[in-house]
Amino acid sequence: QVQLVESGGGLVQAGGSLTLSCAASGSIRLSAMGWYRQAPGNQRELVAIVMSDSSTNYADSVKGRFTVSRDSAKNTVYLQMNSLKPEDTAVYYCSAYSIGWSGRHDYWGQGTQVTVSS
Repeated sequence: QVQLVESGGGLVQAGGSLTLSCAASGSIRLSAMGWYRQAPGNQRELVAIVMSDSSTNYADSVKGRFTVSRDSAKNTVYLQMNSLKPEDTAVYYCSAYSIGWSGRHDYWGQGTQVTVSS
């Protein structure tokens, strides 16, 4: 079983920066780790993801402002968020998945609030 523990959320002014961290417990090899977010009244959406080969994918709304990175040795994923906007306000969820003989298994963190004030 894998548990994801997030840290680093908080309140920041527009234009500021925050870094989120997510550490995965367990010894399962994770194929990908990343971040989703959900604002009130909206569906959960992908923010950024990094694969085991270090390739990345970003939502168009955060390209050029957010950077996702992964420390495989520590089983940790980071999200560096710069030039934050009020519309980035949401609960951010760490996500990961593994692929084994029984198929794909998805894991989620508990979520961390990011609030950007104007």
